[in-house]
Order: sequence, then structure tokens, then C-alpha cells
Amino acid sequence: MKLATLHDGTRDGCLLVIGRRGERFVNASAVARSLQAALDDWDRVKPELDALAMDLEHGRITGEPLDIQRLAAPLPRAYEWIDGSAFLSHVKLVRRARGAELPEAFLSDPLVYQGGSGVLLAPTAPLRLGSPDWGLDFEAEVCVILADTPLGLGREHAERHVRLLMLANDVTYRNLVPRELEKGFGFVCSKPATAFSPFAITPDELGSAWRDGRVHLRMHTYLNGKQVGAPDAGAMHFSFFDLMAHVSQTRGFTAGTILGSGTVSNEDPAQGVSCLAELRTRELLELGAASTPYLVPGDRVRIEMLDARGTSLFGAIEQEVVQT
Repeated sequence: MKLATLHDGTRDGCLLVIGRRGERFVNASAVARSLQAALDDWDRVKPELDALAMDLEHGRITGEPLDIQRLAAPLPRAYEWIDGSAFLSHVKLVRRARGAELPEAFLSDPLVYQGGSGVLLAPTAPLRLGSPDWGLDFEAEVCVILADTPLGLGREHAERHVRLLMLANDVTYRNLVPRELEKGFGFVCSKPATAFSPFAITPDELGSAWRDGRVHLRMHTYLNGKQVGAPDAGAMHFSFFDLMAHVSQTRGFTAGTILGSGTVSNEDPAQGVSCLAELRTRELLELGAASTPYLVPGDRVRIEMLDARGTSLFGAIEQEVVQT
């Protein structure tokens, strides 16, 4: 099942059920006003949403043509947005760019940070750049949306608490990161609002590609129409189940919490990149200097994931950089 949120003038938008090909929708507000409302009452509303999806798929209802421009993020605001860094090749590269080695503890203890969740961007929202000196970068990620998740969750019980999956562009101002980290108190200004894919999908939509708490498909990222990477998202060192167990050691989480994988990354440079920081680091290591600039006004970023038939599972994040 694919779900989306229509901009309708309210904070949380209107819940839609999307056809499997991502071309038509049916308004699901009679079942649940918003996606958050559906997550709050999932056991009751999911069968009704499934029925709408089946009716749309089999032509029992015709639905309406979908215009991606009318969509908000699946969750326009969320109770929490927690992002991991589960791909160690990414962690190694960005640390090497700062002249820092990978601590041994990073192999067994996941990196996570808590981002801003009050304003989450639509898949076609502009990427706003206040100053070119900030070093605007995209980061293509996979995310899960959680059910109510208890304190002390074991990884063996984690799967039952995954409700939906989606993609994210976890935007970073790279040149603001070092001075924030020097303070020892985490990211704030260097991490502006995150954008999400048009659709949030149930795990069954992924078939066998969803296993072991990982999505075993390639993350396709394009800059100005040119593909810059298609790494395997299944190469997570820490699975989503590992990340869920880690963050729930000391607190529980409410339904609607979003948990990110971190930038999708592979050791093999032939698979390309999901962020410019990795590309620039590879240039620095191989050529002695980074030649690829960070994003500038007019640049366009596209992020999507395809199934075995070439269908865009989550729809595409497509954003243009604008000067503010």
C-alpha cells in the first residue's frame, strides 16, 4: 500500500491512498484525516486503507489523476525525526575529509542524531540556500516510520514496530558542520529541514527486497539530470532493527517517529555517491583537491528507488536550489 498527503491548507494535510503505479489516488480522509491519525489508530484503519488500495488497483473505483506538486511530505510534521549513520563507508569518507580516523567503537555503536521535525519538506519543495559559503549538500536516505515503540526494544522484536518506509533528502550545510561539532553539542544550523518522498509505503510493497531490517535495492541520485550514484541500500552496517534497538535503550517512541538510515553509501566507488561530500572526499584523496562544488542556485536534485520492474516505489524527490 502506498500512502501520501495532500496539501489542503491544514498543518497535517489530507491522507491519500495511491495506486501501485503512482498515477492515481483516492481520498482516504473518511478513514483517517491524516497519516498521523492513521498511525495513531493503525490496527483499526489499516484494513480499510488496504481495501481502498485494492479497489483502486482493480478498477472498482477510478480515483483521480495524481499531481505530485500538490503533495506535502507524507508526514508534514512528525513527533520525532532521528537519523542514523548506518553506512560505515560514508562515515569513513566524511571523517577522512576532516582528517579524523574512524574510532573502533563505531563498528558496534551506531551514530545517531535528532533533527528538526516540526517542518518537513514536500518532495518538490525548493532547497533554500542563504549563502553559498554554507556548502549545501544533498543526502539520499531510506527511512522507516515507527509504530509506538517501547523502551528497551530488542532487535528481535523490532520488525513489528515498522509501519511504513520512505526516502529522504537529509540536507546538510557542510561548511557549518565543523564549528557546530567543535562545540560538542550536536547539529542545529548545519541541518535545515529534510525533504521526503511523495509516498510512504508498507513493507510488503518491497517484497523480498525488505529483509533483515534493510532495503536491498539501489538508491538512484541525479544532479542536473546526470546520475551521480546508484549504491545498494542493503549495504547498511547497522540494520534498521539495530538502530531501533539502539535508540530505545533509554526511552520509548510514539507512533509517527521517523528513523533514517543515514546517507546510502557503498565501499565500491563505481557505485557512485548519494551526497557531494563523498564525491569531494574521493577527489581529494585521489587528486589532492576537491573539484566538484557544492550546490548552487539552479541546481536540481532527483532521488528515487526502483523495483525490479523499473517502477518508482516511493515516487521521486525532485528539488531545485533557490537563493534566499
